[in-house]
Amino acid sequence: MIETFAADSALLQLLPFALILVVFYFLLIRPQQQKAKETQSMLDALKLGDNVVTTGGLFGKIVKLQETEVSLEIASNVKVRLERSSVGQVVKTGKAAETSKS
Repeated sequence: MIETFAADSALLQLLPFALILVVFYFLLIRPQQQKAKETQSMLDALKLGDNVVTTGGLFGKIVKLQETEVSLEIASNVKVRLERSSVGQVVKTGKAAETSKS
């Protein structure tokens, strides 16, 4: 009887830690993994002519794609090369055009 109580007591002491791990998984780890998957699928789906915003805030149109690099035209006859992973998001044509005119 005493051995059963000691085993139950040890399990009850570990229960809060297990609950904290579950909460951390669903509130921190899982959303981060989903965001990483979305970002990777966006980077894989890039194509020529897409208007994008880099993580540094540059708007441009993709003029050349390589496995790890992207060439963007940010103004007439002004092209920059960057890492593919530095593309932050793909934007609609009108949004990039309006911003570049301002």
